[in-house]
Amino acid sequence: MGMGTSTFIIRWVNFLTMLLAIVVVVFGVWMSTHHDGCRRSLTLPVIGIGAVIFLMFIVTNNGSGHSVVGLRYKEYQLHDYSPWFLKQLNNTQNWKHLKSCLVKSNDCNDLPKKYKTLKQYKLAKLTPVEAGCCRPPSECGYPAVNASYYDMSFHPVSSNKDCKLYKNARDTKCYNCDSCKAGVAQYMKTEWRLVAIFNVALFVVLSMIYFVGCCARRNAARVRSKN
Repeated sequence: MGMGTSTFIIRWVNFLTMLLAIVVVVFGVWMSTHHDGCRRSLTLPVIGIGAVIFLMFIVTNNGSGHSVVGLRYKEYQLHDYSPWFLKQLNNTQNWKHLKSCLVKSNDCNDLPKKYKTLKQYKLAKLTPVEAGCCRPPSECGYPAVNASYYDMSFHPVSSNKDCKLYKNARDTKCYNCDSCKAGVAQYMKTEWRLVAIFNVALFVVLSMIYFVGCCARRNAARVRSKN
């Protein structure tokens, strides 16, 4: 899939997400105009879920990665993400906790087991966390010896501070790099969208069940009152 096609798809996904949020909010407002107790009881939850979707669209809208010639995966830059993400990830305490989790996860240390040769590693489609935290940015120019070791004898060709922060040590890697924070931001963005979609689907199903049940009870009560 080309860069132009990927960008086109991402823009349409973002647009449809925003449209979904607007539709949900409008539906909630519409229900609030009806005197039916069943509809009115769902007004606030529906408007709330629409607002949450819209907020999530704003927070996760930015950042889609940058293609690098010769690589099957993208690299991510921290400044591409929303100010909210930047604030959370640049918080010293937050990142200290996240970094300890990354080190314990062994995502980086397991790369040599997944890619036993340099050719396999270069052809790999790394995850955002693997691409940002387990290796130096491509612009640094460090040659890869294998999936967990780079030749640091070369002077970095870029002024990017991540080039000096990267170390081959298992507990260091690029965990202090902005590229690692960007990789985590991309991971969180993807996960949040999946959770949002699941929650919306679950909310719709539960709302339908509640609405049908509420109306059934009301109709039954009306029949009993007539009898």
